[in-house]
Amino acid sequence: MSVSQQIIFFTEIIGTIAFAFSGATVAIRRRMDIFGVLVLGGCTAVGGGLIRDLILGNIPPSMFRKPVYVAVSAITSLAVFILIRRNNHLLEEEGSQRFLRFIELMDAIGLGAFTVVGVNTAVELGYENNSFLMVFVAVLTGAGGGILRDVLGGITPIVLRKRVYALASIAGAIVHLMLMKPLGSLAMFAGAGVVVLIRFLAAQYRWDLPVAIPKHSSTGT
Repeated sequence: MSVSQQIIFFTEIIGTIAFAFSGATVAIRRRMDIFGVLVLGGCTAVGGGLIRDLILGNIPPSMFRKPVYVAVSAITSLAVFILIRRNNHLLEEEGSQRFLRFIELMDAIGLGAFTVVGVNTAVELGYENNSFLMVFVAVLTGAGGGILRDVLGGITPIVLRKRVYALASIAGAIVHLMLMKPLGSLAMFAGAGVVVLIRFLAAQYRWDLPVAIPKHSSTGT
């Protein structure tokens, strides 16, 4: 395995762990059983990559050719289940704010990691001259699993409502594309770093995109 392949694999594993952690936590908060936790953790971790591969014609999708990602997501989800089952206070309103922030951090890391993996996958499949497609599948890889997680969890997808989620992914994908030629595989870290930084700042300063109806306004209905 070349250095470039090692960097990509490491990034994918980090993203898988981060998103599985995020998905499992959502499942637990929605009071799903252990099977539901494993399913939601897995969907969050590999769902975006699955949709990306189907769009790019990468058949069968990577999750079936490299089951290590499914295994890592299952182990992570199970670990989260055991952790919270033994420490219920972590998800209580009066519980640890540090843990809740850690969940947000894991989600940001997962978004950053899979955004740049999406770009890299499109390049490997020969679409390096189609910038729009590369950015599109980057965002899809990064946010697709989270959309599946939220839909299965019965909540409005976070990508549509909170903390400039998709824009962070778009910005990271563009940075990755711009730095690919001068930096090579290292551009992945720059792109992922931009995504995490934007998500961190958005959470810290409560940045949200404008909505037509403010949260506390009455619509008259």
